[in-house]
Amino acid sequence: MAAAERRDDLGIEDGDDDDIDEHELRRQEEAYQRQYENEQTWDQLQEDEFGNLFVDKTAEQRERRKRLLSAAQSARIRKGMIRYLLLVIDLSRAASAQDLRPSRLGCMLSLCRSFVRKFFDQNPLSQLGIAVLRNGLVQQLSQLSGSPEAQVALLEPGKLGAASGDASLQNALDLSVSLLRPLPPYGTREVLLLFAALASCDPGSVLDSARSCRENNIRVSIVGVAAEVYVCRRITEDTGGSYGVALHEQHLQQLVMQHAAPPPATAAQARAELVRMGFPQRSTEDASSAVFVGSEARLAPGSYTCPRCRSRVPELPCACHTCGLTLISSPHLARSYHHLFPVPPYQEDSAEAATEASAVLGRRPAMQHEVEAGPTSGGPAAPYCFGCLREVAAPGQPGPLTLRCGGCRHVFCFECDAYVHEQLHNCPGCE
Repeated sequence: MAAAERRDDLGIEDGDDDDIDEHELRRQEEAYQRQYENEQTWDQLQEDEFGNLFVDKTAEQRERRKRLLSAAQSARIRKGMIRYLLLVIDLSRAASAQDLRPSRLGCMLSLCRSFVRKFFDQNPLSQLGIAVLRNGLVQQLSQLSGSPEAQVALLEPGKLGAASGDASLQNALDLSVSLLRPLPPYGTREVLLLFAALASCDPGSVLDSARSCRENNIRVSIVGVAAEVYVCRRITEDTGGSYGVALHEQHLQQLVMQHAAPPPATAAQARAELVRMGFPQRSTEDASSAVFVGSEARLAPGSYTCPRCRSRVPELPCACHTCGLTLISSPHLARSYHHLFPVPPYQEDSAEAATEASAVLGRRPAMQHEVEAGPTSGGPAAPYCFGCLREVAAPGQPGPLTLRCGGCRHVFCFECDAYVHEQLHNCPGCE
């Protein structure tokens, strides 16, 4: 692009050239390039046999299916149902860099809000707390709790302030030990750190703090935003966690979201333990039924009554502030079992699988007529997605990825396959 056109796009007039600092002009041009960078989206355009253009996302879908298959294989490993996780976010001056859009800080906070919601969706009996690193210190934003919306409200960009100072890994690990050490041994103790800096400013030896985490069965995982740092990998290896460095925004999202699923149980958690829990009753939402709720004695309606001490708590799941009993609801307990009994992964559809499925579905003519029958009779049946009833490509034909369940032999599109394995956790054709 010509210099004159560039100045027009940046809103710079010719008469103002002398008043603009060269560094400022370079900064604006770099910001323009980041906002309108060429992503070469035309490489995904393909042409079908009728000359129509469509976006080919097969490679992206296959990569996502590899992650689903990897998660399905790890589901055979024993995992804990109750997790205690401390989410630590790096707010040092390195978080203000703009190599991620809109900035490292904005990208990390957006992903953390999504992570908190997904964490509680997959681990309804677990608790999560938030801390930030800034000015060489660690600041705890919230206590460990089971309320996702209360945690998400703390991650708004305007409430955290600007990024400044240095990051201290040792202070973060010391805070993790002080918070997670008193917790019951039947829950997994975890730390997830989003690290944007390339160095750590510590008052002592960070490896001593990592050794303390290992002695207290605290699993530390780090997601790097800038580049790989040796001390981060050393900490994760010593504590049994994982370490990854993001290449771009999508890769950063993958690295963060993979920690929403429960990790494999350690040797210290291998033995089974019985945990006493209570199922409280909810009062009405009428204003006349308002009582003092929780340890703060806040007047509110619609509270829950502890079955042991009859105290009122505002939300579930939580621990009773009077007797310490863990209070949950039956849906929370039921949702905690889905990662123990995952849906078997679907296989890519092929001509052989379609022929075998036709023989099986032929014994169920009502279901075959409803889902598998094509628009015309006499020819091969046009497959339809069993989940959304959209027509999908036949085996061997160009088009989006189609998959088939090995149990019910029904065809599913890629979107329904991801929904079944990531959110629904039940095959609609096998039920």
